[in-house]
Amino acid sequence: MAPHDIDDQLARYLADVHSIEEQALAQMRAAPDIAGDRDLEAAFRAHLTETENQERLIRDRLEAREATPSRLKDAAGTITGKAFVLFARSQPDTPGKLAAHAFSYEHMEIAAYELLRRVAEAAGDHETAAVARRIEAQERAMATRLSGLFDSAVEASLRDVSPDDHKEQLAKYLADAHAIEAQAIRLLERSPAIAGDGELARAFEEHLAETREHQRLLEQRLEALDAGPSRAKDAALRLGALNWGVFFQAQPDTPAKLAGFAFAFEHLEIAGYELLKRVAARAVDRETMAVADRILEQERAAARRIESLFDAAVDAVRVVQKV
Repeated sequence: MAPHDIDDQLARYLADVHSIEEQALAQMRAAPDIAGDRDLEAAFRAHLTETENQERLIRDRLEAREATPSRLKDAAGTITGKAFVLFARSQPDTPGKLAAHAFSYEHMEIAAYELLRRVAEAAGDHETAAVARRIEAQERAMATRLSGLFDSAVEASLRDVSPDDHKEQLAKYLADAHAIEAQAIRLLERSPAIAGDGELARAFEEHLAETREHQRLLEQRLEALDAGPSRAKDAALRLGALNWGVFFQAQPDTPAKLAGFAFAFEHLEIAGYELLKRVAARAVDRETMAVADRILEQERAAARRIESLFDAAVDAVRVVQKV
């Protein structure tokens, strides 16, 4: 890749990361007021301060390279962040939904900074690489804090639910998990072609088979509870998956963007199954607890595999741009 090409790519990555931080700011400013749990609220307030500093650091690096944030991307990020907050607020289990989606978003940021660091190092911009490394550590710390608050999130979500209704709540969580798997299937069906040849495409193909099995296991548990998947939720999430596929095909650095999003999506699933397992425990449904544990192990393995392929994803972009 020619020097000006890698410099242009680094400027785009910085602009992308800035828009991600703008979306994070919109979320962090609203999240404490709807957290519904003292510990969750404290975690969001503390991370808001970090996020404000992260946005400033990225803006400084853009200015140092005589570049500017993308106003269009920043505006879209802010709108999306606010829309997420409205979605979480509309749910009957707001604390759980908020914790799960925040956990996933932190991993979106982790992936973004992992990729940014690699591009900065390739461009010889050691200051940007150091900033990326510093912010990534903060995002990982926040993700760890959130994972330690899943118990609190479930407690807050079910605080006003009678023990007699725990099985009904479990059916809802199973339907949500089924809907997420429906979206995962659509994404994984499209991803190998978008990713191109190589290990990343193989990783998506192999996880697709696991994901179809996950959906089958969830359907069995729903049937055991005399419930069924929510067709409305499944349809809405499938549409979301289709739109993401179109987005990735339009990007010049699709393999890297796809790897980052898939990494974050795996952590949305991980959070969902962590919550499901806890709700199943309250409903004294050991079979569902066992299914959640089984799927969790595979989702974590898929996330680790995707993260191990970030180098390959960035290299794939360079090969495409050389051609």
